[in-house]
Amino acid sequence: MNKPNFIISGFPKCGSTALHYYVDAHPEIFMPKQKELHYFTQSNISKLNKGPGDLEAKKSQIKCSDSYFKMFNSVRSEKIIGETSPSYINYPESFKKINKELENPKIIILLRDPIKRAYSNYLHLLREQRETETFSKSLDLESFRKSQQYSDFWFYTFNSFYYEKIIEAKKVFSEVLILTQEELNIDTKKTLTKVYKFLEVDPEFTPSNLAKRYNKGGLYKKNFVTNFIFKQGKIKTFLKKVIPISSWVKSIKNSIISNYHYKADPIDVDVENKLVKIFKKEVDNLTKIGVDTSTWNKNFFNK
Repeated sequence: MNKPNFIISGFPKCGSTALHYYVDAHPEIFMPKQKELHYFTQSNISKLNKGPGDLEAKKSQIKCSDSYFKMFNSVRSEKIIGETSPSYINYPESFKKINKELENPKIIILLRDPIKRAYSNYLHLLREQRETETFSKSLDLESFRKSQQYSDFWFYTFNSFYYEKIIEAKKVFSEVLILTQEELNIDTKKTLTKVYKFLEVDPEFTPSNLAKRYNKGGLYKKNFVTNFIFKQGKIKTFLKKVIPISSWVKSIKNSIISNYHYKADPIDVDVENKLVKIFKKEVDNLTKIGVDTSTWNKNFFNK
């Protein structure tokens, strides 16, 4: 039975989609057609489905071991097998199960400026027309949404707390690579070389999709096209099952909607200052363990 020997484990909205498609292009690496399997965190996230659109969004998640391992039936000569599930890193209680079932896989963790990550998370749900509140109000509602069992994708600050989860991952997994979305964007080739060396495949390989950018942020004008692409619904769920979201499908989608894209408003200064206070200790701790935070919000480093 084929099993993954590495996992891109999160965090959400930190570049895992791009990295998934970049490593998938490598001839020595196999990635399943479906991204975001979330198999090992089903016991944590399956009941978190009470938010708008949550049930539809979760229908493609893998719920049993047979379905999970079938995802890797198409492995041929590839020596490295991976999968991408950004929920894994948020639930350290799942780490031992992952480590046991997959026999000590390598783990790749992606981070980004926690404030930008939280705002990107908010904009994602706004694009899908699920989020209806302002960013400020949605932050205030996080505790309420947790109590009402919304999907954890609604927990904008929760998803931006990295440090303790990374420490727990390092206790369980023997090989952990930490990257930032910023370094992936600034020097994609150099970052991929680091990834390929970590996975012990040809580090000189250059993927043909190197210049492509995935999951462009911001917002889109509401019309029939963008509603069809972004809104959760039965048709979208069905299409995701019959047409897996591959790199070329993403490219076609992005070219169709690019004319409707516009830049989101910047974060309100008061909200930004509030988030700086929330995440400052987090950033300090990450810096101490060697995470490159130099491109993150400068206010984190003010004394």
